[in-house]
Amino acid sequence: MKNTFVKAGLALLISASMMACNNQGAPANTASNDSLATNNKVLTTESIVYVNSDSLLNNYEYFKDVRTRFEEKAKKAQADLQSKGTAFQREVADYQKNAGTMTAEQRANTEERLARKQEELGRLNQNASSSLAQEEMEENAKLYEKVSTYLKKHSKEKGYKFVLTYSTSNPAVLYADDALEITKEVVTGLNAEYEKEQKEKK
Repeated sequence: MKNTFVKAGLALLISASMMACNNQGAPANTASNDSLATNNKVLTTESIVYVNSDSLLNNYEYFKDVRTRFEEKAKKAQADLQSKGTAFQREVADYQKNAGTMTAEQRANTEERLARKQEELGRLNQNASSSLAQEEMEENAKLYEKVSTYLKKHSKEKGYKFVLTYSTSNPAVLYADDALEITKEVVTGLNAEYEKEQKEKK
């Protein structure tokens, strides 16, 4: 079971664009040479910013904690399956070694028992993979909700209309001026909220 949680987390945050806030409460913008007029409203370059999702995930404490727990759970499940698989292989080897001295009935019973164990191992592997995949999907949904909720609030305070995402592994945005990047301020805010949540749980 290959752990894909990190890649999934990246893919979740990397979209063509993320609507960060609605127009209510946003400061009015005046027309300038660096603005775009859409539907009789003015959208300045200052109201379009972006977040580097690679950097965000690498520095967001919530994501790092979830990733660590997920990886530990995946390793434990893999180790358990590997232990059971090794034990099964030993049983098969013992049977093959002693088959010549066994009666036909003993061989039939042993082969039937080994076949059942093999099927059981297959089910355990499938169930473990399904369980991890389900948990991964749920955790990624929580991650998206946390980031999206924070960005809506933060953008309303700052007057951002769009927050785009950028990633070197999936560069939907081919170029972005560094002056428009808000990754650090977003990470700082997300970590502050996560730290507060952790303190409240204690």
